[in-house]
Amino acid sequence: MPAKYFEVRWHSRAGQGAKSAAQLLAEAVLDMGKYAQAFPEYGAERSGAPMRAFNRISDEKITVHSAVENPDVVVVIDDTLLSPAVVVGLKKEGVLIVNTAHPIEFVRKKTGFEGKICIVRATDIALEELKRGIPNTVMLGTIARVTGLITLETAAQRIREMFERKLPEEMIQANLRALKRGYEEVTCSG
Repeated sequence: MPAKYFEVRWHSRAGQGAKSAAQLLAEAVLDMGKYAQAFPEYGAERSGAPMRAFNRISDEKITVHSAVENPDVVVVIDDTLLSPAVVVGLKKEGVLIVNTAHPIEFVRKKTGFEGKICIVRATDIALEELKRGIPNTVMLGTIARVTGLITLETAAQRIREMFERKLPEEMIQANLRALKRGYEEVTCSG
């Protein structure tokens, strides 16, 4: 019997942190004793160009090494990318998570997705906490809340370890606050 995978597809623009967020998610999942993959897919490699990243998570060793075509979760970090194309292959029982200040009905109209939609003002939170519009740690908190794949504590530990040699303590604390707000401030349909 083939292994069961939980799959996430990220839609973003280069420079918004989707690759790092996918990596953080995978490392947090590994810390929780599961198997995980994280990998990006770029078109034109320039800041602002549309890009995708992927996660594959399992209780068993992962033997598939291809793009995620039928995700359980789609994460859209830039709402200007919203269209029916971002939800292609998303399972009916899946979840669409969007960084947006728009209401859920706006997202539903733009994508045509009839399933569960969750929204969070991740860029606004990132600007408030980090003074930069890079919402990846906010989105990681949102994923923790919506999916239960990782705990907030595991995500926080992973962020601390990733940034401890790169950022001053005040920026690490800002990222941890952004993570927590992403967890607390998400709104979902149904």
